[in-house]
Amino acid sequence: MSLQAAVALVNTHEPPETLETVADLTAFFEAFGYTGRHDRTLAELEDVRTLRPRLRELLTADRDAAVEIVNDLLAEHHALPRLVRHAPLDWHIHAVPDDAPLATRVAVETAMAMIDVIRDDELSRLGICADDDCDGIVLDLSRNRSRRFCSVTCGNRNAVAAYRARQAAD
Repeated sequence: MSLQAAVALVNTHEPPETLETVADLTAFFEAFGYTGRHDRTLAELEDVRTLRPRLRELLTADRDAAVEIVNDLLAEHHALPRLVRHAPLDWHIHAVPDDAPLATRVAVETAMAMIDVIRDDELSRLGICADDDCDGIVLDLSRNRSRRFCSVTCGNRNAVAAYRARQAAD
């Protein structure tokens, strides 16, 4: 879920911008099941928006560079993993206090999720959208690793273009 949240957050920066208001941030917070502190302020919104380029760098890095970024994020935020349990989840890991700023928790949770991706050598599950007009990030969790587009919108746009090209060829 943390990787899905990070990809969704980074992709909010792709045109059109979709993280513009505190309400947008609250919707993101709720959609991805974040718990703990959520200030609902413009400052918090700006802190989370500022995090996006760094997360994009992490999610698109090669394995060695990803390791460096993960280690930097964990050190920068003084991550100290601990087991916690709260509804609706059973025991899982948090690495910063629940009252840490939302941007800190997003950064650390993304770094913690990337640890497993790096250790399992699964970075090929992350890529860039196959739409020529989009730089969105794709997280492919499919069994056959067939996801090519960051969103239904990009997939539909390419399907329509391919259909029109076939019709024109006929």
